[in-house]
Amino acid sequence: MRLLAALLVWLTFAASAAAAPSALDEALKAGAAAPSAGPQRTERIEAELVPMSAWAAPGSTAIVAVRQKIQPGWHTYWRNQGDSGGPTTLDWTLPAGVKAGQIVWPLPERQRLQGLMNYGYSDAVFLPVPVDIPADARPGQTLRLKVVAHVFVCSDQMCVPEDLDLALDLQVQDGAAPLDPRHGAAIQSVIQSAPRLAGIEARAQFTDGQLTLSATGGPLAEIATGAAPTWAYFFPFEGGVIDHAAVQTGQRGPDGLTLSVAAGRGLSAEGLTGPIAGILATNLGAWEISATPGSALPGATGAGALTSGETPAQAPVDLAAFAQAALFALLGGLILNLMPCVFPILAMKAAALSRSAHHPGEARRDGLAFLVGVLTTFLILAGALLALRAGGQALGWGFQLQSPSVVAGLALLMLAVALNLSGVFHIGAGLQGAGSGPMSRLPGALGAFFTGVLAVVVAAPCTAPFMAFALGAALLMPWPMALAVFLMLGFGLALPYVLISLSPGLLARLPRPGPWMEGLRNLLAFPMYGAALWLVWVFARQTGGDALALLFAAGLMLALGLWLAGRFQAARALGQGGLLPGLAALGVLVLALGLAGIAARSAPLAGPASAEPSGPLASQPWSPEAVQTALAEGRPVLVNFTADWCVTCKINESTALSSRRTAETLKTHDAVYLVADWTRRDDAITGELERHGRSGVPLYLLYTPGRPEPRILPQLLTEGVIIDALGAKKS
Repeated sequence: MRLLAALLVWLTFAASAAAAPSALDEALKAGAAAPSAGPQRTERIEAELVPMSAWAAPGSTAIVAVRQKIQPGWHTYWRNQGDSGGPTTLDWTLPAGVKAGQIVWPLPERQRLQGLMNYGYSDAVFLPVPVDIPADARPGQTLRLKVVAHVFVCSDQMCVPEDLDLALDLQVQDGAAPLDPRHGAAIQSVIQSAPRLAGIEARAQFTDGQLTLSATGGPLAEIATGAAPTWAYFFPFEGGVIDHAAVQTGQRGPDGLTLSVAAGRGLSAEGLTGPIAGILATNLGAWEISATPGSALPGATGAGALTSGETPAQAPVDLAAFAQAALFALLGGLILNLMPCVFPILAMKAAALSRSAHHPGEARRDGLAFLVGVLTTFLILAGALLALRAGGQALGWGFQLQSPSVVAGLALLMLAVALNLSGVFHIGAGLQGAGSGPMSRLPGALGAFFTGVLAVVVAAPCTAPFMAFALGAALLMPWPMALAVFLMLGFGLALPYVLISLSPGLLARLPRPGPWMEGLRNLLAFPMYGAALWLVWVFARQTGGDALALLFAAGLMLALGLWLAGRFQAARALGQGGLLPGLAALGVLVLALGLAGIAARSAPLAGPASAEPSGPLASQPWSPEAVQTALAEGRPVLVNFTADWCVTCKINESTALSSRRTAETLKTHDAVYLVADWTRRDDAITGELERHGRSGVPLYLLYTPGRPEPRILPQLLTEGVIIDALGAKKS
């Protein structure tokens, strides 16, 4: 709604700007008062037309500039404003023979606002303009330069178009003029530092929604002398070329650099029809480039990664927003205990509680160790996510399960835990008392700690309803606040177990240890087998049949190796040597790990898993182009951002999104159903999630023709929610 309002204001502003020259001419003809020289002010901005030199010589090119002094919290825009706003435009009224050129644009700032990226200026900026002075200008003459500056001034809440009438009396004198004492040095600095062509050769490629720019030569050749860039960013001159809010990733090479960014809707619709011009900004400098369509230039990769160089805006700390995000994270962690992906971990916690229920000291120790394991793992995962994103990587929460290697390792680990609960082998058998015997869990605090680690690694991708807001907000906060929000999420996940372990009254209500514990442990192995099978299925979706066969072989070898390890433990318990089973177990386990490594390194599928029909609801793969095509046809669009490792997503897809009533409603409204599969890493999907304030899946968007922004549906879907949303789309 905010973008729609801004668009309407801008259209009004553009219309008035288009009419301004003729209106000014009529006013001058009618003898209206001319604008006075000096600064002009509004509540948001002060502007003034100022010279670089003390005077102008006949036949020379003088430099004048529109000086903008912008109030705190407001900004103006570059020639390509980015995702919203509009550039400053100038309408001149000049004496006969005097001609004004184009604005020499300084390098803009990047102004990120929620899911948008704008390019512009804050605080103060000079916009220089070259002005040709006719050769017949007389020394001693005063040239009256007048301009209407149409400026779009915006904050994070609103945008206001400002029309400022500016004037400058420029003296004509013979000879070279010194710099104007007020602003001459500042304008000269802007002219000298403004990006310009520098002999850089550039090529552009457009493939699978990504624009890749390679650039070599010119000042980039200094890379060979050791002056290597550490960050780079491309500012296109035209809108629609790139997704402005998307993360730009890059590499440097011996002769230049390469940048890759998600293409904008204009480029995605038309493809590469000609050169792409803009500013290539690096820590070594900024230059104008024009990238012609063609193959990547040699020598532009292979020497290391580049960051985008984006400095997060230092917005005032919003303590209320932080407190809200932390509270929602705590509630989300509590709800996460009810999510299906946490059930296997609940089995392990139940087994631990059953053993230590009548040993309050052990229970307290295990509860605190479990809490430390949860918080430590959340801290590591959140820190890695924030660090990678700061380095230019497009990642979201749950990124660990986008790696086939991690999924394969977790599948084998879940199988090993299940075999342990089934009594095939024993961990810490020699450390347990006679009351527990060889049928024991992981030993003491160490076992509780690693149970907490497993809980986070497996449960983190299951985004509970309150988690989406909290995690999305955390990724926009300063890193200390972001880590605090993630830790609150972990505290909520661990809180029920910790409270029980610290409550002697609750522990006393549990049955005393006895033979029933062994049966419970064996029963609780089956959720772990189920978790292992689920992870194998995710692995199959990420890779292919050959890799799946290797992982099955690794699982078989792991089971055999752990069975041999159990035989070795039994032989040692009876006082026998058992050397042969021990060596055999070690060899088979090494073989299992080798097969798992080969499976994880096997070539993945050529692309992400394609969208498949779910029940009667047929789907198509998501892309920004598919959304725009459907909207252009006047059709609503339902988009499902999902992943195979997201259990919440699969529950929604097996219920609300597989409902025949849902399918009939979509057909009635001629709606398009698109699926954005995030099972494997996809930077375009990551960028779209970020644009809507989310760090993970699920996310459900309903686009309606005529509305600039989609409606975000609840994360726990019912067919009634979808049907009501489609029925209300025109309201």
